Amino acid sequence: MEHDPHPDPDHPAPVDVEKLRAWWSHRQWLDRPHTGASAAEVLAATGWARSVGGAAPYLGLFARAGLGRAAVDEAVARLEVHELPSARGCTYLLPAADFALGLASGAAAPEGELAAAEKHLGVGRDEVEKLCLAIERVLAEGGPLDPTTIREAVGDAVRPLGEAGRKRGLATTLPLALGLLQSRGRVRRVPVNGRLDQQRYGYAGWDQPVAGAAVDLARHYFSWAGPATLRHFRWFSGFTAATARRAVAEAGLVPLAPGSEFLLPPELAEEFAEFTAPRQPHYTLLAGIDGIHLLHRDLPRLLDPADAARPLPVGRAGRTFGGEADPQTHLVLDRGRIVGLWEYDPERAEIVLLPFVPPDDALRAAVARTEAFVRDELGDARGFSLDSPKSRAPRIAALRAAGAGGLGRTAG
Repeated sequence: MEHDPHPDPDHPAPVDVEKLRAWWSHRQWLDRPHTGASAAEVLAATGWARSVGGAAPYLGLFARAGLGRAAVDEAVARLEVHELPSARGCTYLLPAADFALGLASGAAAPEGELAAAEKHLGVGRDEVEKLCLAIERVLAEGGPLDPTTIREAVGDAVRPLGEAGRKRGLATTLPLALGLLQSRGRVRRVPVNGRLDQQRYGYAGWDQPVAGAAVDLARHYFSWAGPATLRHFRWFSGFTAATARRAVAEAGLVPLAPGSEFLLPPELAEEFAEFTAPRQPHYTLLAGIDGIHLLHRDLPRLLDPADAARPLPVGRAGRTFGGEADPQTHLVLDRGRIVGLWEYDPERAEIVLLPFVPPDDALRAAVARTEAFVRDELGDARGFSLDSPKSRAPRIAALRAAGAGGLGRTAG
């Protein structure tokens, strides 16, 4: 599906979709490696990286700046970057300069969870606030501590919520308190082994300010993702329509062209006008939740129509790739266009690729580079915390069956 940034009938000519894709790729630092950039610099320039206990942050930072796992883990340990509940209450990897804004952007989520627990489970705010104070006292004596140790240390301050709570995903009141404390910058979640792709955490005391308005998030977002629409920004932010419209108006954005729904910062408008899409391909292998997709969550904008019509390699019959909200596998990008799907097979220590274009030397080199990174530094390329070689096996088999057995053959 091609977007028409000119819905105004007085300006019917659409902007070249290949230019739009290439520009998004350029702004996401996917048109060439920015070797030497730190993890914080990459995230500040290209946007917060969604983190769900998988390999996405590592893959994104490797693709953009050639950063290895050790460099990223060291940046996490030094608090140059950190996983925080941010936009929509979802966990992202943020640079230190954005910690305050990220926490402010996600503050409504734990408050909403507490309100739901008050309504459905009879949990009082005073009860949870007292638990928060007890947790802070425990963590002040040392940490990080895992949830079991915290629960034992605070004793009766934690209350089981019984079967009704388990049905709502809350066995006790502890997650409510930890969520509030994280959103307030009073505690932070620390990966037990220092890795972002394994979901075992402890909690440590913190004193991080929380500050930032909706307009601040809008300015950040459109510098990463513009041109983007109000609908795209609402998806990312989780704001109401009224809040999003007000933030966009205050941010001083300009339309991509007269009458366009696509907006971008004025300082980027001239740069976009002068931008020319590269003629040579540049392939990058990324996670399915990389920012090139997830900042907009508008998958068809990255697909050629023929690729959008492709049947899913795994899933119910009749479903097409372009009809999905999110990809089910990792992605291969070239100048902003999705040109293939991939998964990592840890048993064979290899990437299984389903290309949408005839593989050339540049694509083979990109696959080999990423394959070596995953094999030697990550060990696997999980999509999310519960992803495993066993659960991934059907997807890998489906990619192979679709014609991805070798890089020398074209699939589809």
